[in-house]
Amino acid sequence: MTDSKPSGSKTHSDVRMRGFAERTTVELALSWLDAHAQCLESESVSLAQSAGKVLAQDIVSQTDVPGFSRAMMDGYAVHAADTHGAAPYNPLALAIIGEVLPGNQFPAEVQRGQAVRIMTGAPIPQGADAVLPAEYSEAQSDRVLCHGEVATGKHVGLVGEDVARGTCILSAGRRLRPQDLGLLSSIGCQSVRVVRQPRVRIIITGNELLPPGTPPHGHRIGDANGPMLQALVNRDGGITINPGIVPDQPAEILSALRDDADIILVSGGSSVGQEDHAPSLITEHGELAIHGIAMRPSSPSGMGLLDDRLVLLLPGNPVSCLCAYDFFAGRAIRTAAGRSADWPYPFTYGRLARKLVSAIGRVDYARIAITPQGVEPLAISGASVLSSTTRADGFVIIPADSEGYAAGADVKVYHY
Repeated sequence: MTDSKPSGSKTHSDVRMRGFAERTTVELALSWLDAHAQCLESESVSLAQSAGKVLAQDIVSQTDVPGFSRAMMDGYAVHAADTHGAAPYNPLALAIIGEVLPGNQFPAEVQRGQAVRIMTGAPIPQGADAVLPAEYSEAQSDRVLCHGEVATGKHVGLVGEDVARGTCILSAGRRLRPQDLGLLSSIGCQSVRVVRQPRVRIIITGNELLPPGTPPHGHRIGDANGPMLQALVNRDGGITINPGIVPDQPAEILSALRDDADIILVSGGSSVGQEDHAPSLITEHGELAIHGIAMRPSSPSGMGLLDDRLVLLLPGNPVSCLCAYDFFAGRAIRTAAGRSADWPYPFTYGRLARKLVSAIGRVDYARIAITPQGVEPLAISGASVLSSTTRADGFVIIPADSEGYAAGADVKVYHY
C-alpha cells in the first residue's frame, strides 16, 4: 500500500470494478477532516431546550443567589448569645414571638430573649443571627426551651453563598447538564446562546435493502446502518435527516446529496462496485478529496466537499460503517456541534489473553471481549458481521506501524 496525499476531486479516477490504486493513511485523512470540519454558529434557545447543547458564551450572573440570608434548617431564629450554656440538663427559655415561612419576611426585629419559629429557606428575621435546630429545642406554648447552643451564623445561608453577582458560573464550550439548567434558572436565565446542532443527512443506498425493522426475505436484507447511524449522530449532538432508503440511481443519489443539511453521510455505494455511484457523483459535482484509506475494516471510506458541505462516504458493510463513523464522521459531527472531537468512549488498559495480529501499513480496528482471562480478541475482519460488535465489550486500535500485539501485552481498550 502507498500513502497518498489528499488531493482535489479532478485527480480521482473512476475506481468502479478496478479497485484502489493507492490508499490514504488514517493520519492524513484525519488531518484533511480536521481542516474542513468547523464548529457551527450560535443560536438562542430556551432554557428548556438547552439540555445537552454546548454553550457558545460565558454565563455571568447578574444577581446574588440567594439574595437574602436564609434558614438552612427548621427550628428557631435566635440571638446566638441567648443559647450559650444551654444543654439538656440546663435548658434556657426564650419567648416565641411569631413564625416565618419561605417567601415571607418577619415584620419585626428579634430582641434578646426572643425567638421566631422558622422553616428551611425562610428569610432570617432582622436581629437574629443563628438558627437553633428543632431537635435541640422543646416548644412550650409561648416559649421554647433551648437544649443546645449555637454559634453566630450557624445554620444561616448568607447572601451570595451559592452564586455571587458578577461570577462566571458556566464557561463557553460546556455541554449543559441537568444541574446546569437548574443553576441557570436560579439566576433568572430564560434563554441561552448555544452552538447550533448540525443537521446530518443520512443517505442509505442499496436496492437490496428493506426498511428498518422489516424481516429479511428472498434475497433482500433489512437496513441495519440507518438506525445505527441515527443513534450515533444523535449521541454526538447532531440532528438526523433520514427519509428512507435511496435507490441505486445516480439522479436519486445526487438529489439526496444536495438535501438541506450541514453534513452528509453516505452509507453504501461508496466502494468500487458497479453500483457505487456516490464517489463519481462527488468527483463530478464537488471535490472527492480522499477515497480509499489504509485501515481495516472501512478501507473504502472517503470524504470530500459538495456545495461547500462536508460529505463522508461510509462503507455499506455494518462493521465497516461503524468503524468509519467512529474514526471520521463522528469526529466531524462533534466538532460541528461544539463538542470535543475525541472519541466519546471511556478507555482502560488490559492484558491480551492471546495474540492480536495485524499487518504493517494499515490501522486495524479489532473488536474485543473482556474475560476472566483478560482481553480476548474477537475479530478484525468480518465487516458484515454486525453481531460481532454486540458481542464485543469494546475495541483495540492497532497502529499502522505495528504487526499487532503478543499474548500478555497491555493494550488500550475503548469501551462501547
